[in-house]
Amino acid sequence: MNLDTKTNQNRSTLGIIIVCSIAIGLRFWGLERFNLLVFDEVYYAVFGNNYLTRTPFFNSHPPLSQYLIAIGIWIGDRLPFGQENLNAFTGSVHSTFSYRWMNAVFGSSVAPLVAALAYQLSQRKSYAFLAALFVSLDGLFLVESRYALNSIFLVCFGLLGQLLVLIAVRRDRHCRALLFGAGISLGAAIACKWNGLSFLVGIYIFIAIAKLLISRRSSTRAEDPHDSLLERLAKIHPFDIVFSLTIVPIITYSLLWIPHLIQNPDLNFIDVHQTMLNYHEKIGNGTGIHPYCASWYTWPLLMRPLAYYFTEYKPNYYYDVHAMGNPLLWWLSLAAIFGAIWSIGNQIGRNAQRSTIEKNVLAPIRDLNLNYLGVPLFIAINYAVNLLPWVGITRCLFIYHYLGGVLFAIVGLAWFVDNWLRSNSKFWQAAGLTTIFSVAATFVFWLPVYLGLSIEKTDLSYRLWNFWIFNWI
Repeated sequence: MNLDTKTNQNRSTLGIIIVCSIAIGLRFWGLERFNLLVFDEVYYAVFGNNYLTRTPFFNSHPPLSQYLIAIGIWIGDRLPFGQENLNAFTGSVHSTFSYRWMNAVFGSSVAPLVAALAYQLSQRKSYAFLAALFVSLDGLFLVESRYALNSIFLVCFGLLGQLLVLIAVRRDRHCRALLFGAGISLGAAIACKWNGLSFLVGIYIFIAIAKLLISRRSSTRAEDPHDSLLERLAKIHPFDIVFSLTIVPIITYSLLWIPHLIQNPDLNFIDVHQTMLNYHEKIGNGTGIHPYCASWYTWPLLMRPLAYYFTEYKPNYYYDVHAMGNPLLWWLSLAAIFGAIWSIGNQIGRNAQRSTIEKNVLAPIRDLNLNYLGVPLFIAINYAVNLLPWVGITRCLFIYHYLGGVLFAIVGLAWFVDNWLRSNSKFWQAAGLTTIFSVAATFVFWLPVYLGLSIEKTDLSYRLWNFWIFNWI
């Protein structure tokens, strides 16, 4: 199936626009429903209001996401719409729309950011379309975009930072202004939650491996427009790594604390970080701490999602909002991660067999096809750095901590499906199309518990499983 013709590229562009438009609609539809504070809105919406009222408080996370919620509240209160449902649960009277719409804006940006990232990785518009489609068909991203929570801000800034790095190196001459912007964005990701650092670490490792691979090659030719992404990354000047991707994120992170520290002068910059760390270290684990605690190894299989809101509003009819992914999408995406790792190992293994005569352990690395390797390597690295740091954490964790990891798993699945559709094999083309329509069907099936639609008890039981390794109730 030829996906590189101009007509198909235009169709992919149109598809991205349609997907992003639908994603926006789902994130803003009924945003004002549930006139109360849902789950951790009891913290983040309240904190956002505290910044507006200059009320001192302790925040267990860096402050940027709450600044943004505060900005959303300030603007939202002055809009001529979205004022139907008012409450004072934040400490002041606001509409539910006012403290949620900023999350919807950032959540709506995930699909175009993922599309742009996929395109920069591969220069394929079809891959960009599939990546945007799949991330728009995920329930956890949808739910996190509809309430005043902080993880969606982290993901957006992290994605933007990585995207700007890739755009910068794709240019004939690396654009330092873009790398500077990447540093600001990656610093902002950390200023939302500390685990935003994973996006920066992913870029570090990707660049380091690119430099290692290129150093094994004898060619010292000048930059060529047809260089692979890895070859371009390897040519990033050390100054840009130290300044734009290290010093700038640190400065950005530090500066973003200033408004919080001015409002809460009891703790200085160092003390507030020590207090935050002590707070997280003292949080226990297990159902006694919270009924929806879920260890890191349960996330990829979607064993324990999280109920954000549940109420029986009339006999046998419920409103239920579950922070859970699209089951089929998550399971296939996990398989894609193993596929990406296998692809990398398989290429190294084949090169090792061909190069045994040289008796050079670096020959398998030197002869790698860099055009083929870039995407699976990027996916595997970023999945690992977003998941593995949670392995040693003993405090209660929740499935939304997997948001960064599953993002790259979904991008990995899109890569394989795009390759299947490009195959000359009717079997693989059929597999790709079947995957797309099956993932869309499961998204529609679970949509009532993503949007909190009215649902009858029996229909709800079909969607909330409680058997074998699954406990979704």
